[in-house]
Amino acid sequence: MSAVLMQQGNPSPQGPWSDQGPGGRPGDGGGNWPRYPRLYEAVPDSGPTAGGNTVLLTGVGLDGTTQVTFDGVPVTIVTQDPSGGSVTVIAPPHAAGTVPVVATTPRGATNAVSYTYLVATPSGPTVSALVPSSGSTAGGTAFAILGTNLIGATVTFNGVPATGVFVNATGTVLTGTTPPGAAGNVPVVVTTPSGSATVPGGYTYTAPPPTAATITPASGSTAGGTGFVISGANLQGASVTFNGVAATGVSVNAAGTVLVGLTPAGAVGNVPVVVTTPSGTATVPGGYTYTLPPLPVATAIVPASGSTAGGTGFVISGANLQGASVTFNGVAATGVSVNAAGTVLVGLTPAGAVGNVPVVVTTPSGTATVPGGYTYV
Repeated sequence: MSAVLMQQGNPSPQGPWSDQGPGGRPGDGGGNWPRYPRLYEAVPDSGPTAGGNTVLLTGVGLDGTTQVTFDGVPVTIVTQDPSGGSVTVIAPPHAAGTVPVVATTPRGATNAVSYTYLVATPSGPTVSALVPSSGSTAGGTAFAILGTNLIGATVTFNGVPATGVFVNATGTVLTGTTPPGAAGNVPVVVTTPSGSATVPGGYTYTAPPPTAATITPASGSTAGGTGFVISGANLQGASVTFNGVAATGVSVNAAGTVLVGLTPAGAVGNVPVVVTTPSGTATVPGGYTYTLPPLPVATAIVPASGSTAGGTGFVISGANLQGASVTFNGVAATGVSVNAAGTVLVGLTPAGAVGNVPVVVTTPSGTATVPGGYTYV
């Protein structure tokens, strides 16, 4: 009788229609069929606004769940615990904020639990390689940068923007064209709205090799000192050799198209002319031909006479007198000097016997006798 009364009038708190579950959780029921399905929590209870992540919903009486909604939006149910203790779903996209999550079973809808959508902070770019890692100072070299999170990026080479920048949809490859730059290694920086990254090793600008088209004049004296002009391109920083001997006074215009200098001395004949820059060498077509300087010309000596003791100052006028020496009756004059134009030679007479003697001017290309000679008195 007492057992019957217990069954009819005072059901057990753990019986099939109880609203108390283990641990005192309401709605748990403590049996196979709780009165109402309930949700305890979402694990995790937050995620990205893009959705797509897995969320485990724990609770009781969730077996047979037919629908789960996030802020009223039905989601994909991945798995269910046959005992009704959990449901696994895929979170849908949603704007940032906290939304209610509700499950629906054949016994009705559950209470709501909270799930918070977070705005993910975009990651800054990373860069792993630049191909190629060097190119012309003129710019215009196509390049590719490999990395991650490159979407929306710009690129600078030593602070100068690259052109034609394009990033693939996954943000892993960036392509573009280098700007012009001075020779040497420069930093390459990739910048996105989320930050910047520097390319390991940077980029090395290399000047293009020189070209030498012509030399003017194409021939000159073996004595050297002949002014010349070489036309070409990329001649900045060049030096020049004639048959391996360096020219002097070399200078190049800012555009690198004109080089000027003075020839060194050389032997009679044609020799190679080589222009050298940090980026390479170029040989001038046709080379350079060394020729003997023109024969000296001596037209007069003033004064035409002087003491047998010597030491008389004299002036010989003429042409092509550069590099000349002078003898009076075979005896060398002293203090000889010639002007740059080669038209005037000065010196001091040696001692000599009374009488008229020949005066001979000698240069690398030949000799000339002064008309009338010189008379010792």
